Amino acid sequence: MARNYVTLRQVLDDYKITMDGDDFVSTASDAALRNIAMRGIREIGFDTGKKVRSLKLPVTTSNDTVALPDDFVDLIKIGGVGSDGLVYVFGHNKNINYSQKEVTDAATTDAQDDPLYRDVDAINKPVNREDSKSKTSGVADEANPTNGFDSYLFRNYLYGSNLRTLYGVGGGHMNGEYRLNLDQNRIELKVNSSVNEVVIEYIADEARSTDPMVHVYCEEALRCYIYYKLCERKTSVHAGEKARARTEYYNELRKAKARLNNFTKEEALKTIRKNFKQAPKY
Repeated sequence: MARNYVTLRQVLDDYKITMDGDDFVSTASDAALRNIAMRGIREIGFDTGKKVRSLKLPVTTSNDTVALPDDFVDLIKIGGVGSDGLVYVFGHNKNINYSQKEVTDAATTDAQDDPLYRDVDAINKPVNREDSKSKTSGVADEANPTNGFDSYLFRNYLYGSNLRTLYGVGGGHMNGEYRLNLDQNRIELKVNSSVNEVVIEYIADEARSTDPMVHVYCEEALRCYIYYKLCERKTSVHAGEKARARTEYYNELRKAKARLNNFTKEEALKTIRKNFKQAPKY
């Protein structure tokens, strides 16, 4: 285990050791403590103590997709690794098609003993779908992007022996393109047929790990979160204590974020000097 992380078990043991008998939350069960602590790890991890994982995943060549990991939360980058050890990222294209078509329909009915039985709401719903990413008829494609719009274009760009129309359309060059398909829990790709694996960096849901851990910078914020959430719904805790617990949690969260996202003087100078590089004059 990395020295800069502590396990959830350690945090809970320390929390119970420091708990006094007259505390507002002294009657909390171990199950409640663990449940709230898991929610705290997830909440803190989304904004402050992100657990970033990098995985090399195979491409399903039959439909050019990559299955998302079980602990996937959000994508940071996806691309291929070159011989120089650098990740050459793919561009995000929201127009990549991942449509499906309905295969079979069946009437949806509820059992009579179901307390939510509503026969009047029974409708036909699709029970099976399959990928249908093929071209639809009558639509312009990449090979002829100006199809149907010739009367609006002025042909004024000569390239080689061909007269072109739309100079500069589609700027930017990437090694591939991608689109997230959260409905089917995968990433849709538009890459060369030779690409059979990609590297993705993503934010992981640490609460789904077998042995959840939290960064030492976020340890105190997690303790404050546990206390705050235990007090939040207790009617025996007065409003002043609830407000104090909430303020203490957000103060610790702010400090953890400042420690994790520190920006040094050397990094600032390196960023500034990138704009002052001399080049040969011709």
